[in-house]
Amino acid sequence: MNTIIAQTISFDDFSKVELKIGTVLEAEDIEQSEKLIKLKVDLGEESPRQILAGVKQWYKPEDLVGKKVVVATNLEPRMMMGLESQGMMLAADSQDGPVFLTVPKQVPVGAKIG
Repeated sequence: MNTIIAQTISFDDFSKVELKIGTVLEAEDIEQSEKLIKLKVDLGEESPRQILAGVKQWYKPEDLVGKKVVVATNLEPRMMMGLESQGMMLAADSQDGPVFLTVPKQVPVGAKIG
């Protein structure tokens, strides 16, 4: 197994990343894209966030609805395929594609991880 040595960051730098629990409310293919699925994620805010995930080859939209996921919520919004992505769902790399990080117990949406 190859070990990649990542650049270290300070605790202060890491603490700038805001991670929260969210629930995927809706998911749909972006027809013009080979990779992207558009999701609406409840993070306990006034309205759900739109998040785009490049996971179409591994997941069907209906497989994602209802999942509790970990989201980086304070990233700058990013435009992809003319749509704005307002966060990033965290996933682990595996031989079978990305595996979204979830929580094994009931945790309220919007709960901070830290």
